Amino acid sequence: MASLPSIANNPDIRFLGRLLGDVIRAYGGEELFRRTEYIRSTSVDRHRGIAGADAIDPGIDRLSLDETLDFLRGFMLFSMLANLAEDRQGVAREESADVAHALAKLAERGVERDQVVALMEQALVAPVLTAHPTEVRRKSMIDHRNRIAELLALMDRGIEETEDGDRVEQAILRQIALLWQTRVLRRERLYVADEVETALSYMRDVFLPALPALYARWDRALGRRTPGFLRLGSWIGGDRDGNPYVTADALEHALGRAAEVALVHYLDAVHALGAELSISTEITPVNGDVGRLAEASGDTAASRADEPYRRALSGIYARLAATHEKLVGRRAPRPGALTGEPYPHPQALRDDLAAIAHGLAGASDAPLGTGGALGRLIRAVEIFGFHLATLDLRQNAAVHERVVAELLAVAGVESGYAALNEDARVALLRRELASPRPLASPYASYSDETAGELAILHAAARAHDRYGRASIRNYVISMAQSLSDLLEVQLLLKEAGLYVPGDPPQAHVMAVPLFETVADLEGGAEVMRAWLALPEVAAIAGARGHQEVMIGYSDSNKDGGYLTSTWQLSRGSAALAEVFADAGVGLQLFHGRGGAVGRGGGSAFAAIRAQPPGTVQGRIRITEQGEVIAAKYGTRASAMTNLEAMTSATLLASLEPERLAPADAARFAAAMDELSATAFKAYRGLVYQTEGFRQFFRQMTPIAEISGLKIGSRPASRKKSDAIEDLRAIPWVFSWAQARVMLPGWYGVGAAIDAFADKGLLREMASGWPFFAATLANMEMVLAKSDMGVAARYAALVEDADLRDTVFGRIRDGWQATHDGLLGITRQTRLLEKSPALESSIRLRLPYIEPLNLLQIELLKRHRAGEADARIGEGILLSINAIATALRNSG
Repeated sequence: MASLPSIANNPDIRFLGRLLGDVIRAYGGEELFRRTEYIRSTSVDRHRGIAGADAIDPGIDRLSLDETLDFLRGFMLFSMLANLAEDRQGVAREESADVAHALAKLAERGVERDQVVALMEQALVAPVLTAHPTEVRRKSMIDHRNRIAELLALMDRGIEETEDGDRVEQAILRQIALLWQTRVLRRERLYVADEVETALSYMRDVFLPALPALYARWDRALGRRTPGFLRLGSWIGGDRDGNPYVTADALEHALGRAAEVALVHYLDAVHALGAELSISTEITPVNGDVGRLAEASGDTAASRADEPYRRALSGIYARLAATHEKLVGRRAPRPGALTGEPYPHPQALRDDLAAIAHGLAGASDAPLGTGGALGRLIRAVEIFGFHLATLDLRQNAAVHERVVAELLAVAGVESGYAALNEDARVALLRRELASPRPLASPYASYSDETAGELAILHAAARAHDRYGRASIRNYVISMAQSLSDLLEVQLLLKEAGLYVPGDPPQAHVMAVPLFETVADLEGGAEVMRAWLALPEVAAIAGARGHQEVMIGYSDSNKDGGYLTSTWQLSRGSAALAEVFADAGVGLQLFHGRGGAVGRGGGSAFAAIRAQPPGTVQGRIRITEQGEVIAAKYGTRASAMTNLEAMTSATLLASLEPERLAPADAARFAAAMDELSATAFKAYRGLVYQTEGFRQFFRQMTPIAEISGLKIGSRPASRKKSDAIEDLRAIPWVFSWAQARVMLPGWYGVGAAIDAFADKGLLREMASGWPFFAATLANMEMVLAKSDMGVAARYAALVEDADLRDTVFGRIRDGWQATHDGLLGITRQTRLLEKSPALESSIRLRLPYIEPLNLLQIELLKRHRAGEADARIGEGILLSINAIATALRNSG
């Protein structure tokens, strides 16, 4: 594979591809290399128009099953290495997507620096890591990839040897050889504890060092200390919607391990500071606070008698070690010789560290007083506390209804809660919320479901006592549709003391509705108007200063198609902003974005900038799911780039004056209403109203085989059903991506554009409206990654010829209409013509994805024909892994 990367302009891709070719030769043999190279070069020629569409087939047909597995691994590894190279070079990275540029742009628009700081003081920007099953690579693969990134960074600095004396190029070659010989697929099902450990590895290795470094950069840009608005969230261990494996034990495990990671980081940092701060009182006097910490430490070593900073840090270390033992339940990895009282809360630790910083500062311009390792540690404690990441709870509204009904019935309050109408439910729930009397009794018996839900809530209450209230702040209600859905959660929280009746009442955990379907998004504003109108809710929201609402991209897309979902999310957000403005409460939107465009993927920077006026307000949370976590946060450098883009976009969306005139906004909205209605009709007509579509989907795509991947702890469907309505959005989108159709990211748009009379207005919208521009840009990326020629081969898997021809014919015609309509609106002669970096990235991948698709199709045929060779099943799963790696944002 010495010529593997010949079509790439990126020097890193050429370099890594050459080394991968050397590894394949060394471990797979010259024959495997030769056959792989033939398929590669033929596929490249086909995409250049030199070879015919069938030219690649002979090479694939000659591969044995063992060679097929090796071939799949080789192409998967090349895609993985190409992704790494692109991440390093910043392919398709947002221009001017950093805070310094945002500050400059705001200044140009008349926004003063004090206004920015005032917003930051009330702001919250939070990526929320979730365990959605689209990360198909094992952690071992990611670790080797990250080591290669570290070694490439040494080469960037002109360093030819590692600290251990190895030549850097040879060290990279060894890492690629290890990748070649590492098992790609998991043999066992992934458990919640495994997902927790994967997320913690990113938190420990990336977020813990990256966030303090970002704040240091922003301090310099602002010329003052930046308020701590960027935080980290997680769903892993708290999201039990459809996942029976998330129990109270799983929640406590996730919280305990997070605390352990944070505390070990602090212990290591304090230990390092103790070695660094060798300041002697024989040279420099010490202030009273540092002296008191030194005396209280119990460190009486004669060798440190004149080193108060080291003695003070010895005492801090001892207290941290005691905190570790108290919160984690076992001794710290390096306990230390001294004993101390556990810190009662993170602020006490922060105060001790700040006392040392003040002592070092001395004069205002003293170089030891600010920044450095101590400054980063103080910032880390402020951001991460003892909890590391705020863990959300999530459950489906239908579960809450059943649990509340059982509690009310067993308590003798109401035996027929489920039969009550909405008004009666609301009245009953409000009466119960006003009473301090609990419903649950230790002497009563409850169903496993109710007992499990109560156990989760009591575990959350214990977490507040143990780690602080920042450990759990939000309870997300999936499929929220009514006022009673929110009140039911308040009632359940009351059972654990997390909602306290009174005048005013207190809510230590916020009930957060998740509006997911198109209908839910349309009705969300009225639900929240009723919610905020309740006096007890208004008191809580007023004290808190904001109320969060989560909006779901995945189910709204599966329900109504790409264009309708995108527009309803925008309209729903704008309607919510109006309701919240009327109520005088701050709106905090939580965007449930996935990796694929069909699940809200695409540029986060562009998406935030395109939010309707008044919907950001400096507060935004965004889910980061599956393979997106590795892509955006796999290294500290990429994490800092993406976090800064998210932050700068939030500042701009919150403070930059609106440029769209009201008359234009009204015209554009009316046009979108018309486009959305047409697209919705086309999408629903295909997916939900076409006879046999469910069968077509399940035979054309590898949806059944995807369920065999050990990539998540949650089932693929919400119910034991093959209905599309019950299928989770993740495998729905993932399956279409594997078959190179990408249907959830574009279908229906072509029909909408065709039917819209005023094409000039659409071109005006594309050039002058950030929302429409971002919508088209995301769709354009999806169209560029799709391939109707490859998709036709997947369609051949459908057994009913008439069904196949009818449905795939509509899909192919819809793709062409969408393709042509997009080019007409954007005035381009080809897809991505105006995005050369992204075009180059995708074009690089296409010749490497097509052979994977063709091999997958052949393996699917053999598997579905009943061939029992285990290598066929393994090959299918390898191909799924390889295609997902090559496509990147596919789930």
